[in-house]
Amino acid sequence: MSNNVRNFQDDCKSKVRLGFIGLSGRGKSLLGTVLAMADVDVPAVSELYEDRLQLGIEQVEASGRHRPEGYKDYRKLLERDDIDGVVIATSWTTHTEIAIDAMKAGKYVGMEVGGATSIKDCWDLIRTSETTGMPCMMLENCNYGREEMAILNMVKKNVLGEIIHCQCGYQHDLREEVACGIENRHYRIHNYLNRNGDVYPTHGLGPMAKFLNINRGNRFISLTSMASKSRGINEWVKNNKGEDHPLARADFALGDVITTMLKCAHGETVLIIHDTSLPRPYSRGGRVQGTKGIWMEDNKSIYIEGRSPGHTWEPFENYLKEYEHPLWKEYLNLGVQGGHGGMDYLVLRAYIESIKANTDTPIDVYDTATWMAVTALSEQSIATGSSVVAFPDFTNGKWINRKPGFPGKYSLDNVYDNLF
Repeated sequence: MSNNVRNFQDDCKSKVRLGFIGLSGRGKSLLGTVLAMADVDVPAVSELYEDRLQLGIEQVEASGRHRPEGYKDYRKLLERDDIDGVVIATSWTTHTEIAIDAMKAGKYVGMEVGGATSIKDCWDLIRTSETTGMPCMMLENCNYGREEMAILNMVKKNVLGEIIHCQCGYQHDLREEVACGIENRHYRIHNYLNRNGDVYPTHGLGPMAKFLNINRGNRFISLTSMASKSRGINEWVKNNKGEDHPLARADFALGDVITTMLKCAHGETVLIIHDTSLPRPYSRGGRVQGTKGIWMEDNKSIYIEGRSPGHTWEPFENYLKEYEHPLWKEYLNLGVQGGHGGMDYLVLRAYIESIKANTDTPIDVYDTATWMAVTALSEQSIATGSSVVAFPDFTNGKWINRKPGFPGKYSLDNVYDNLF
């Protein structure tokens, strides 16, 4: 982050002023989490649809704050000088354009998850952040999950040894959400109809990238992806909306299961699965395997050589108390709140605390671009017969010697026990 990040007024250091752009389901949820924070004001909100805009305005008012200004054109919100940062929760394909405009307007960017439509978008994000000095943080809440943070603590303490292989994904039955996307004005369906790649890679990849020190001593060097055929949503529509429904015969471009393999500069491998069009329970499919042991999310188990009995799995709960991340220890004592089991609250606090301290964010623009890039690269690989695709070095070689980021409580590069 360069020196032209502006210094806020003294009163802004205790009170952060956020603008919200995008007020559909996700935007409303994030706004509700923020409105429970006493040190945040929301002077303005923006949304294309009038009904959603009015609901967002009323949501802020109902919290006891002043009535915010509402804008259909987000650029009007960015012109305000009483906004320190913006939370972007619009459709996936609009994130980059809005984030770039926000950084040019001197705002800290908190951008909801979603994959990139092109590698150019990723480079544009980075160049804008580097030029303006404004941070761009993907609000990847899964990095702040309780188990993920405990594993981060174990990785940093070398409990699993040298990390060799990771697995992760987004495995979530979204058939109804996609099938009802037109009437509910949800953008996901348009992506499924037109794109074939891992359109939502970051929930699983974000934590794994931090375990592997990606962009700070390590990087992804190549990727290959494969798509299955597409049948799941068509079948759901036939069974629930009738065989005459247009989507029952729609040609969905997105394969039901997308499998992506990543290779790292130091030899580690990462497997990512996107699986949202077939019946299944939710899972991010986490697995971290090192020279001393292995952790598996799906059966909530762990095996540590020399400590676990024989060649048998132990419940991860046996290790959670010992290796609970100090941030979660503090959080549990204070009281967990917010959506997704408390992860939403923590990721937003990480973003807000960065604004208050005038520092870079724990998920920085290089992380944001790297995780987003998997979507565009997976599309390219699938379109060319699952060919191996080179992964861009968004740091331009700085990854070799980049030091950990700001040493705060919310750091994802190291665990600072002394700060708690």
